Amino acid sequence: MKIQFCGAAREVTGSAHLITLQDGFKILLDCGLYQGNSENMKGFNEAWYFKPEEVDVLVLSHAHIDHSGRIPKLVKDGFQGAIHCTHATRSLCAIMLVDSAKIQEMDAGYYNKRQLKHGHRDKLREPLYTSKDVEKAWNLFEGHGYDRWFRIHKDVEVLYRDAGHILGSASVTLRIQENGRTIHFGFTGDVGRPNRPILRDPNPMPEVDYLICESTYGDRDHEEAPNEGRRFLNIIRETCVEKRGKLIIPAFSVGRTQEIVYMLDQLETAGQLPHHIPVYVDSPLAVNATTIFGAHPECFDDELNEYLLTDDNPFGFNGLTYVRNVELSKKLNTSKEPCIIISSSGMMNAGRVKHHLFHNIDNPANTFLIVGYCAPDTPGGALRDGAQHLRVFGEEKAVRARVEIMDSFSAHADRHELAGFLANQKGKLKQLFLVHGTIDRQEAFRELLHGKGFGQIEIPELAQVYDL
Repeated sequence: MKIQFCGAAREVTGSAHLITLQDGFKILLDCGLYQGNSENMKGFNEAWYFKPEEVDVLVLSHAHIDHSGRIPKLVKDGFQGAIHCTHATRSLCAIMLVDSAKIQEMDAGYYNKRQLKHGHRDKLREPLYTSKDVEKAWNLFEGHGYDRWFRIHKDVEVLYRDAGHILGSASVTLRIQENGRTIHFGFTGDVGRPNRPILRDPNPMPEVDYLICESTYGDRDHEEAPNEGRRFLNIIRETCVEKRGKLIIPAFSVGRTQEIVYMLDQLETAGQLPHHIPVYVDSPLAVNATTIFGAHPECFDDELNEYLLTDDNPFGFNGLTYVRNVELSKKLNTSKEPCIIISSSGMMNAGRVKHHLFHNIDNPANTFLIVGYCAPDTPGGALRDGAQHLRVFGEEKAVRARVEIMDSFSAHADRHELAGFLANQKGKLKQLFLVHGTIDRQEAFRELLHGKGFGQIEIPELAQVYDL
């Protein structure tokens, strides 16, 4: 059996890992889009380290685009096998991949328009994939419940356990029969955080022989929840009430947006949310995703189920507007009213929030609240690192707005939470592979795990192959 790391190796996006069994059967774990501008990754989304038509099955951990976003291209390029995932992941992929296809089509159209303007007809390009490719891929999806083994090959069974990261997210355990022995192979996917709202806590995986583990926050701890609520409310008051400015929260459409809306709903129910401060969710995808959240109560934790007894709509309250219309979104860009705007994408490198960034980053009355990981080469990453100027839509903008960071909202476990998730693996585990993280954070996390008694820990390079 071999494992090849075909994405998210010493990078935080583009998850894809290929297992090849001794009989040639190929299992792809995730098929994510690379999101970033690193020169080293230029061309990653267009190319493969394997032949798509030779992959027999895809096992998907969750719906985030950096884990699922190249599925339509995989199908376009020849893959014809089944795509396995949880029921909620299947529901989310239905909207997220269509949205991603529209972005691919728009990006290609914008690029081609610029090339034609300069007479470069020979440089025109096709979108990575289209809505029609998504439709073909959709027919291959098969949904499964948590904690139930299902078979993908005569010698391979799969188990999904709730990873507590986003709706439908799961860790993957493979039970493989090979050469008269049973091999347990694990993939954490992305691991969520304990004691977070909406979703259940991450459920530890069965003990495995080999494990691929994420390491997004391998070098740091998140802020504690009690301080989080107080600080969030203070930022709202200081920005919207005292300064009469806008609080702009770049947030991914799935997971982060719903958690922030739920927290605002609780503040409104408790009478703590400042009156007359409108809240806008400016993302059509987030609107659709929130509807899907309501359709999958099997993923909710006890706290939310109890809250539903007093508030039957935890994602809606007076003063909250879900924005689909592009005209209203444009009005928000130039509006002077104090308000809260939650908009995607979370790294501010695409989507409507990029327009809010362009129009509002140079106003000292405004605040940009960053609530999760941003790749270093994105506008969000630059702001996290203290940038004084940003280039947005080709124009240099001074950073005069206040920038606040609250990683406590992160859907990723921090280093000690992740180590706790792995604690039951020390006895049986032969080899641990760290992925989905930058090399500095991975090395720090490896050191932490060594200190906790873990043995062989590898940090694979992109395209590297290991014999197991």
